[in-house]
Amino acid sequence: MDKSDFKAKWTQVKGEAQRKWGKLTNDDLDVIEGDREKLVGKLQERYDMSREEAEREVDSFRM
Repeated sequence: MDKSDFKAKWTQVKGEAQRKWGKLTNDDLDVIEGDREKLVGKLQERYDMSREEAEREVDSFRM
């Protein structure tokens, strides 16, 4: 999914993201605002993932 699609659909799929990554808070999701890089960073932080792992998680996220 490209950056513009990711950002455009974010408000619709925040709940799905929170179900998939339960350690993300509502505040985290508000700060992310559909920014792929911010999501990757938060996944690294919350789940102690490498950047590559977090990018794979985001890339596999189907919205």
